[in-house]
Amino acid sequence: MFAAGELVEIVACADDPRAVGKTGRIVDAAPPGPRTEGRWTVGSISWLIAPVLCHSHELRRPSGGR
Repeated sequence: MFAAGELVEIVACADDPRAVGKTGRIVDAAPPGPRTEGRWTVGSISWLIAPVLCHSHELRRPSGGR
């Protein structure tokens, strides 16, 4: 479970493969539902990459002090 504003690392992303390996912030204030097909909205990735939708298994909390 993630929270709005939480920093996450994108380990896979069917929505936009360019986001893999980058970090972003969770946008959703509530857990994802049917409208997003259970995917979290991740933004603030890059000025070239719009917010993406990712399943929980495609995200992880970054290790270290990022």
